[in-house]
Amino acid sequence: MTAAGERYGVRVMVTSVWETVPVQVDDTTTAAQLKHEALRSARKTTLDEQAFVVKFRGAIVLDESTTMRALGAVPNAPFIVLPGRRQPVR
Repeated sequence: MTAAGERYGVRVMVTSVWETVPVQVDDTTTAAQLKHEALRSARKTTLDEQAFVVKFRGAIVLDESTTMRALGAVPNAPFIVLPGRRQPVR
């Protein structure tokens, strides 16, 4: 467990570019903020950010205003940011 307000790193796999990026969060960081930072870091843009979803522990985070504390995130926790709709196979 971390002290209140203390920042810690989590890992975020951004599947659209197959890159895992580290993101610094604290207990009050929301899933939406995490997604924004991960997309900015991996894709160098946050364009179409609303088209992506966040997964944690195998489930989509339906309410992106949920905080890291409420999700039960700990240092080095793995997250996934992926397109909300399945991509066609070509």
